[in-house]
Amino acid sequence: MAGIAIREAVATDSEGIAELIDQLGYAVSADEVATRLDAIESSSQQVLVAELDERVAGCLSTSTMTVLHRPAPVGRISMMVVAESLRGQGIGGRLVGAAERLLAAKGCQIVEVTSNLRRADAHRFWERIGYERTSARFARTIRSSEENGG
Repeated sequence: MAGIAIREAVATDSEGIAELIDQLGYAVSADEVATRLDAIESSSQQVLVAELDERVAGCLSTSTMTVLHRPAPVGRISMMVVAESLRGQGIGGRLVGAAERLLAAKGCQIVEVTSNLRRADAHRFWERIGYERTSARFARTIRSSEENGG
């Protein structure tokens, strides 16, 4: 798609990113996004945005992990969303391509994606661009030490 720019997210993207995250079903304010972007900037994570006509049209977050059982770091795409009105136009593929290049430059040889079980359309997207179902992910909400009385 012409006119799409893929770049790292900046604080001024917070409102647009918050709107996209809301489309995923997670309520978050622009201020919360700005705070999280600031924290991500100092970690091994990255947030990319797809910009179209000076508007955030898509967003993707990555991280890397060094693990004992693989010879190279593992890259992870933990969130990707494209504005509902712009889906199916290649924006997601462009975001993923940019993320894969960034992760490869960090030495990653494999990229994992997390996607909620209820997102069947997203699963079809990942499979269409060559990703395979390789494992199951299990999650559990835990309480912080303050909530545990310690």
